[in-house]
Amino acid sequence: MTDLYLIVEIDGQKAVLPASCIESVVEMGEVTPVPCAPRHVLGLFALRSRVMTVIDTRAALGADVRPGGRAVQAVIVTMGDHLYGFVVDHVDDVVPIDGAPAPARALLSPGWAAMSAGILEHDGMPMIVLDVDALISGKPTALAA
Repeated sequence: MTDLYLIVEIDGQKAVLPASCIESVVEMGEVTPVPCAPRHVLGLFALRSRVMTVIDTRAALGADVRPGGRAVQAVIVTMGDHLYGFVVDHVDDVVPIDGAPAPARALLSPGWAAMSAGILEHDGMPMIVLDVDALISGKPTALAA
């Protein structure tokens, strides 16, 4: 089975998000901080009169938080009735990839393993499939074998 994925880069690592849950990719301006929010929640941002929660993917993965003060790219994801903006370092392309993700937790750092739904191969390169639910919650959801 072939599915579409968006290739992104986070902290120097290529990863993919399922295109089926992506609404758009935007350049974001200033994000409004939310008091007492978890470390991975940057704050709130309004896009086309809709408020979304902005997730710092670097923080969710246990990497250094990106420096502030500049516009950032965000992948806008719809989950249920809610919008989330995943801040990434770079957005590459939407590509078709065959097959189901293979487990690869032993090969990944703890932060990446916790937020991974597995590994897919694209053009001979392994791509980490990001777990959208885990990124939103900041905690791993179902662990792959």
